[in-house]
Amino acid sequence: NNQSWQEVCSMILHLLFLLTITTTPINSFSINSSSSTMLTPRTSADISLEIKDPVDPTALTQSKAILSELRPNSSSTNNDDSLSSSSCNPKALLSIAKRLGDIPAQDDSASYLVSKEQCQEAFDNLSAEEKQTLLNIHQRVKVFAEAQRKSVVDVSIEIPGGRAGHTVSPCRAAGCYAPGGRYPLPSSVLMTVVTARAAGCPYVVLASPRPAPITLAAAHVAGADIVLCVGGAQAIGCMAYGIEACDELGAAEVPACDVIVGPGNKWVTAAKSLVNGYCGIDMLAGPSEVLVIADHTADVEIVAADLIAQAEHDVVARAILVSTDVDVIAKVNAEVERQVDCLPEPNRSTAKEALTQSFSIVCKDMDECIAMSDKLAPEHLEIQTENSQEVADRCANYGGLFIGTHAAEVLGDYGAGPNHTLPTGGTGRYTGGLSVFNFLRIRTWMRIDNKKESQDMVEDSVRMARLEGLEGHARAAEARSLTLTPAYKKANNGSN
Repeated sequence: NNQSWQEVCSMILHLLFLLTITTTPINSFSINSSSSTMLTPRTSADISLEIKDPVDPTALTQSKAILSELRPNSSSTNNDDSLSSSSCNPKALLSIAKRLGDIPAQDDSASYLVSKEQCQEAFDNLSAEEKQTLLNIHQRVKVFAEAQRKSVVDVSIEIPGGRAGHTVSPCRAAGCYAPGGRYPLPSSVLMTVVTARAAGCPYVVLASPRPAPITLAAAHVAGADIVLCVGGAQAIGCMAYGIEACDELGAAEVPACDVIVGPGNKWVTAAKSLVNGYCGIDMLAGPSEVLVIADHTADVEIVAADLIAQAEHDVVARAILVSTDVDVIAKVNAEVERQVDCLPEPNRSTAKEALTQSFSIVCKDMDECIAMSDKLAPEHLEIQTENSQEVADRCANYGGLFIGTHAAEVLGDYGAGPNHTLPTGGTGRYTGGLSVFNFLRIRTWMRIDNKKESQDMVEDSVRMARLEGLEGHARAAEARSLTLTPAYKKANNGSN
């Protein structure tokens, strides 16, 4: 069949690739034959194995315990307190934050809150160029998010006897998480907080563990109302349930957030899965990933640089190359090995570890490249081909799309405009990245002004209700009828 034929072709191309590596003189690639191991060759049959549950079971158990500890007075009796309404206890939070390293354990004056004055000071201490960079990125993200907000408006249409429509309004309080582990990510502060503000949220809470000065400066620029210097499951719990005020600690109340957004580590993801339902979340983010579709026209140095840029994110990040050209894959492998060795530490070690689970797929034609990409639904999809726009238009599943050699994924990371918080692990098949829409509620309404003109709709409702066996529904509709006597008024009560 066609699938078997594609797999045979793929295996033949991989054998040709390995033959090329072993027979080409070393100076042709300026690298030894170990370059073939940088991106592990894979076949189309392997791709179905790539979609994984983003929630780590161990982290889920640990996160449940942390959420329970945060609220010792929770009314829950079944160890699943995700729907209990009690707020987080400030002293419990402080204890957890010190134990898990968010706050220095020996500092009795330490707080889990960062003041607006501290954020302002962090911004003031930046160089003029650093300040301008934050302001530039803020402006580009804001302009794009505001354009998104303007794209959806209130609607009102005529219906029989009245009108119906929807309203668009922001949630009251937004919670934004910015990672603070291996690298400080002020860009995530801007991407989340600025987007919430553009949506119109009146109150924005930011959480980031051990925030660097640049992170606090970004919080100032973005306009966060409260900054929590805690991370992991404890940060998600605090934003989901709020924090009680504590005069003894000099800590004001932190309100519960209606929506929580932003990427994080496995405990953040696990905790978001637990509070989802009590509040909204954007997504359950897994390891970061990039997929590059490249043909014979691709610049192999740029492709390699983009793959490495993704790999340095985290040891579990993935860089994927899909190409119709065996020679391009070989040359990209050579470039990846050359360029990754030029990185400083800890970036080099992180990227090399991530590359051990990264891979390449050689395809017989561009149709198969697109099919492989759509099956993976990568977080970031780069198109570096001849007629790149045409290829991009045929791709269906991805988080963010970067078209052509010059549209680097890193430009999306640092504020070209579209948000860099994107769906991972194949979830781009059914959802998109973070946007103002995550913070908006589209709520419908209807009104009947002319009872007579609505009678066809009333009769349809009576009939459909009885077809579904919902007699109470039918009688509620009959109560609006000008011609039918509601069954509950009939003398023979209980009959139709």
